[in-house]
Amino acid sequence: MGKNMWSLLDRRFEDYLGSFMLAAMAAIAFINVVVRYCTSFSFAWTEELTINFFVWITMLGTARAFREGGHLGMTALYDALPRRFRRVCYWGSVLLAVCFFGALFWTGLTEVLDEIDLEATSEALGIPVWWYTIATPAFSLLIIFRIAQRAVEDQRANNF
Repeated sequence: MGKNMWSLLDRRFEDYLGSFMLAAMAAIAFINVVVRYCTSFSFAWTEELTINFFVWITMLGTARAFREGGHLGMTALYDALPRRFRRVCYWGSVLLAVCFFGALFWTGLTEVLDEIDLEATSEALGIPVWWYTIATPAFSLLIIFRIAQRAVEDQRANNF
């Protein structure tokens, strides 16, 4: 049971977390619209949460796309190359993606540390801003992990 649960979580983590966050976004926005319509009062914090959840969902979707090999790519030139050159192009793209998300991790971590040092708080809820921005380095690591998972699977299956 434990191994099956890990396998399910490994395959569906982004789906579960993203679905939960999307449902929370919809519920928060719906409640705000109803309250604003009925009372002419608006919850300022709803925009803050929905915008940050949207960024998080986008990063989760990126991780899922890399995991499933579903990221957008222009493959006309790649498909025309001999297998040996496709392998080089594939590993070059993996390296570029890991470097990009590694840089995003580093800059995100720097931002989080700065926000902690500055004790920055959000406008609407007054909570530490780093609670929102910690997702950038955390999900960047998740994306790098998913890129590596996909690369290992493609290498084993010789998908070039």
